[in-house]
Amino acid sequence: MTLQEIKNLAIKGEGLTLEFKKKIAFPEKVVKELVALANTAGGTLLVGVDDDGTVSGQRFIEEEIFVLQKAIRELIFPPLDYEVISVKLNEKKGVAAFLIPQSKVRPHYLLEKQRKQAFVRVADRSVQASKEVWEILKRGRNPKDTVFTYGKKEEILMKSLGEKDRITMKEYARLAKLPYFLASKTLVRLVLANVLQIHPQESEDYFTLKEGGA
Repeated sequence: MTLQEIKNLAIKGEGLTLEFKKKIAFPEKVVKELVALANTAGGTLLVGVDDDGTVSGQRFIEEEIFVLQKAIRELIFPPLDYEVISVKLNEKKGVAAFLIPQSKVRPHYLLEKQRKQAFVRVADRSVQASKEVWEILKRGRNPKDTVFTYGKKEEILMKSLGEKDRITMKEYARLAKLPYFLASKTLVRLVLANVLQIHPQESEDYFTLKEGGA
């Protein structure tokens, strides 16, 4: 990757597959962005680029890379596959690009104080993955035809979605008089069957009918 290619990327602004960091001041926070990229569609983290897309560079860029690579090794599980490229901006400053493919062993997560936290990318933000998103990521690694029985609880769900387009897991549980675990299991199964689409959110995910789904 050349400096011009980095500048061309920066012009696009942050989004689903692109994140900027001026420097690696708090590596434990930056690694969550890498986890989110790997768990979603892959992408690039640019170090030495301001939030507004200015390629300002960073002094001692190799030290920034070292610090982030150490955090990747120590905090991300399973191990993250990535490539890092360092480009000189001038004699004193450089820019680094961390290239993250969409993971084949997702979900990746951070292990902090014995607590597992997975993240996914939503537009230009990284949000913590819910139990449902985690399960979909894990079971979606090896896509298979998901067989499900269309019964009363699915009928209630489809009727509700026909009336108001979206529903949360808790709303569905109340509506169908189901315990949360069964409502969650039903929604996950329908996402894997390409009937529903999940929309991760910082507060509570919601589900919609998938266009062209079964």
